[in-house]
Amino acid sequence: MIGRCALGCGVALGTVLFLGASSALAAGGSPEAVTVDSGATAWMLTSTALVLLMVPGLAMFYGGLVRSKNVIGTMMHSFTAMGIMGVLWVTISYAMCFGDGVLGGWFGWNPDYVLLRGIDDTIMPDFHIPEYVFAMFQGKFAIITPALIAGAFAERVRFRSYCIFIAVWGLLVYNPLCHWVWAADGFLFKMGAIDFAGGTVVHISSGISGLVAALYLGARRGYPASAMHPNNLVMTLMGAGLLWVGWFGFNAGSSVQSGLATAQALTATQAAAAAGALMWILLEGWHQGKATALGFASGILAGLVAVTPAAGVVRPGGAMALGAIAACVCYGAILLKNRLGYDDSLDAFGVHGVGGTVGAILLVFFMRDGFSTHQFVVQLQAAGVAMAYAAVLTLVIVIVVDKVFGLRASAEAEMAGLDHVYHGERGYGLLNAN
Repeated sequence: MIGRCALGCGVALGTVLFLGASSALAAGGSPEAVTVDSGATAWMLTSTALVLLMVPGLAMFYGGLVRSKNVIGTMMHSFTAMGIMGVLWVTISYAMCFGDGVLGGWFGWNPDYVLLRGIDDTIMPDFHIPEYVFAMFQGKFAIITPALIAGAFAERVRFRSYCIFIAVWGLLVYNPLCHWVWAADGFLFKMGAIDFAGGTVVHISSGISGLVAALYLGARRGYPASAMHPNNLVMTLMGAGLLWVGWFGFNAGSSVQSGLATAQALTATQAAAAAGALMWILLEGWHQGKATALGFASGILAGLVAVTPAAGVVRPGGAMALGAIAACVCYGAILLKNRLGYDDSLDAFGVHGVGGTVGAILLVFFMRDGFSTHQFVVQLQAAGVAMAYAAVLTLVIVIVVDKVFGLRASAEAEMAGLDHVYHGERGYGLLNAN
């Protein structure tokens, strides 16, 4: 009798436990359920907004450097990228960047990522943030990268052809590079290439692509014989300031967390930007006898670009060294450009291409874990692959777009100003602005 009672109690207890466990599982109470880290999510939302802020910052930076008759057209290059690349990212680019490798790993593909349909309720288990947030953060990198290219051929391209160019470039150049470097099955990722926030994917690719396009198109009419002074250095300085602020999201957000790595990347970013700006005006003072506002802004960018691939692996001292070195090398690259006579209008290659390469390769000398010959070779290979791929594909794209649509603005349009010809507007309402 006692045995039967014990058996009955055991069965009843087991039933209660089973039903309780079933209810807990139905309610999402599994110990394996992925939860949202509200702190990390809040920081990533903030970082996403900060990176997007860099686009109008870039528009102001570039817009202030061109002549008055081209300020709207130049700024539109940045703003238009927000629309074109923003739509492409949601439709297919996220799928191409972070899907499983196809065609030998040339790019990724995941049909569930098309229109972001498959991530509507996905929480990323490694980061504990909604995948929507990660997707939107990464999408801002896809926006600003082609916008950077526009600085190399400012004041001499047709607006329609520019729009076609960046759309094709994003699909065939940015997306594969992003997959190779940042996707889990990307071959550069598996090699161990370090690119914390985009030195290879963003700056080397855009700088090299800008140089190729600038050389193909040729110089602006009148360059270098005619002076082409910036129309508004005040706006350029404000743009540089916005870029500096936004870069904290660019670099520190790439930690995809809100913790120690975030603080490390943010500190490295600040240190490198300050060192780059200071070094540039010291160079100008020594070389030209004057420290210029444009030089200070250029130094900011040189430091920020150089630390971008390294922000997660260097200490503040190393970050300052990278910023200072990048300022010196970029300053020299711009002097060389002037001597050689090619027209990289706003020094997209001189700052982003050169600075990105400096940071991607020299970071190995300042890593927390110490210098590694193997890592140095890997970084050289990654930078070389990015340069070669971006150069070849960009040349093909530029040639095709030029032959089919015409990429170079006509002589009449260039003389009249791209603002009036392509947009029917003037930046400052000045009838004779040039």
